[in-house]
Amino acid sequence: MALKRNSGAYVLQPQGYKAFIPEPLPPKPPLVMDDKMNTALSRADRALGRLDGSIETLPHPELFLSMFVRREAVLSSQIEGTQASLSDVIKAEAAVHDRNRPTDVKEVQNYISAMDKGAALLAKLPISTRLISELHSVLMNDVRGQHQLPGEIRTSQNWIGAAGCNLNDALFVPPPPTEVHRLLGQLEQFIHDDSPLPPLVRIGMAHGQFETIHPFLDGNGRVGRLLITLFLVEKTVLRKPVLYLSYYFKRHRSEYYECLQGLRERGDWEAWLLFFLEGVASVANLAAETAAKVLRLREDDRQKIIERFERSAATPLRLLDQLYKLPITYQAKVMKDHDVSFPTANNIIQQLEAAGIIDEITGQKRNRAYVYLGYMRLFDEL
Repeated sequence: MALKRNSGAYVLQPQGYKAFIPEPLPPKPPLVMDDKMNTALSRADRALGRLDGSIETLPHPELFLSMFVRREAVLSSQIEGTQASLSDVIKAEAAVHDRNRPTDVKEVQNYISAMDKGAALLAKLPISTRLISELHSVLMNDVRGQHQLPGEIRTSQNWIGAAGCNLNDALFVPPPPTEVHRLLGQLEQFIHDDSPLPPLVRIGMAHGQFETIHPFLDGNGRVGRLLITLFLVEKTVLRKPVLYLSYYFKRHRSEYYECLQGLRERGDWEAWLLFFLEGVASVANLAAETAAKVLRLREDDRQKIIERFERSAATPLRLLDQLYKLPITYQAKVMKDHDVSFPTANNIIQQLEAAGIIDEITGQKRNRAYVYLGYMRLFDEL
């Protein structure tokens, strides 16, 4: 049973509203690591180990990494109200014209760019206020909320609640802007201190605290979810950023927000961490299963190509590997990427379509595009 804690306090501000100021981490009294918590932690650790091993068994893991990142980007952005699908993002990347494409694809693309930049920055910069600000700057570039100071810690009050609500009837009012830098500094110290807290417990707590601080005027949820995966990579729990926890948060959205609010109102870190660890375990196991399915699909489709093309299979096999990075293609792209003539590119595409490996998606006679549907379905099943 969770202990009753003073997790923070609502403090009256000079403007007449009350804002919540959280206590620094770790919580006091300490987290209750009972049998239930230890079992949840053990399941999550085992699942992450399985996922990490599954990715490493894939040939050219970097080819597959982009699809995991895209899927996380789509789901994390959908939590914030975007409509873009994985297919929309893939078509946009391949420059395939689609007049019905949602206008918010750019938000998902920014999330992908932010994840890529975060992973690159970890080579020279620890998770910190500076890194967080860099992520936010990329995330909010030229999209909804871009007027909300991309990359800058807020200097005005924000709040959380139903559309159209104000400070007085908000569900939650985060700390006032005068406290945000201090609280981020405390959070950064907690992330990197040398206490014996397990990494998954530490990042679970850090995510809850970050969402409570809510340091930006917009985009806090997406930045907070990005940090979970980047933290696991920084601490070498994962070698690749392949944990798309937004799938779990999206499916259990009400419980996600209820658990976060429980941190603020009751200091109930146990309930939040049990929810968080269950999410890590379930999503990591799903991702490991997907990696195994990807490997089987690749082996099956390589065999189809070898049987169909025989001695001329080299180029189609290279194209197949390319489709694991971007699962859409067309004649001009095949010609350019593989330095072949139009008749050769057209023949390869026709043969791959006949083998059931790719499918035409435009319905047009000209400027046709083809998607690696079996591969896409593995991620859409999630």
